Amino acid sequence: MLPGNAMSDSRVSKDDIKAESLIRIQNPIVKSFLAGSLSGTLSTLILQPLDLLKTRIQSSRSSPSQRGITLIFADIYRNHGVFGLWKGLTPSLARTVPGVGLYFCCLHNLQGQLKWSNPSPLQAITLGITSRSFVGVILLPLTVIKTRFESTVYKYRSVTGAFKEIYIKEGYKGLFSGFSATLLRDAPFSGIYFMFYSQSKKFIPQETMSPAVMPTINFCRGLAAGLLAAVITQPFDTTKTHMQLNPKKHNSFTSTVQHLVSHGGVRSLYTGMLPRCLRRTLMSALSWTVFEQMSLKLGLE
Repeated sequence: MLPGNAMSDSRVSKDDIKAESLIRIQNPIVKSFLAGSLSGTLSTLILQPLDLLKTRIQSSRSSPSQRGITLIFADIYRNHGVFGLWKGLTPSLARTVPGVGLYFCCLHNLQGQLKWSNPSPLQAITLGITSRSFVGVILLPLTVIKTRFESTVYKYRSVTGAFKEIYIKEGYKGLFSGFSATLLRDAPFSGIYFMFYSQSKKFIPQETMSPAVMPTINFCRGLAAGLLAAVITQPFDTTKTHMQLNPKKHNSFTSTVQHLVSHGGVRSLYTGMLPRCLRRTLMSALSWTVFEQMSLKLGLE
């Protein structure tokens, strides 16, 4: 009886050890994805109106001076009410929530694999660009659908319906329209952002880094890093929007840039910069602050 129980206990303990080992291997991936997804959900829910305004300004046929952020805001509110400012929220969540989760998951695990827990500026840029490029390629179809949902050009009823319609009318090429501009926007943004964000931590006095003030410090670091990265990459965002809204007319990055500059000057490349800078800066700061706090609660190193 005892030997049998001993053997049973031995088997259970070995199984428990294997299960615990498996959990230890998988947990960092799951934890980083969950923390990133939660941060992406919160930031998207709060800041969707700014993304909508940015897309409407960039897709407007009037000049930026004629169709500013105030006029477009008033037009949306007058025709659709306050909830009209959250148009495109479903595809935004479908794109951003797994996107942010995968980004943090990829970034965290790359740091662990490469043993770059305290990255140099060049290492930080490499980590940010690599992680964002990987996620950007996978989720580009959802980026296209999100952009079209937020514009006034297309009248899709659902994310699934939009996917089917784009595929039937334009094929896979339509689902990946703006590929080059999207990568040129997102990869440098993430590289610049993570470099500035990670390096700024080294200049914070250790005595000020208490748990009570760290969320505020992280948020301020995120604001500064997001503003810098958003301003630098704004021309790529404008180009991406035009390529995804009218892929037949704007079928290459170079020709789209030439078209925008020839019709509106270099200034046209910075159309919609104010709402985008506000959104990207606040979203990045909020996402990283929530991610850092969730990492602490989940025991993610």
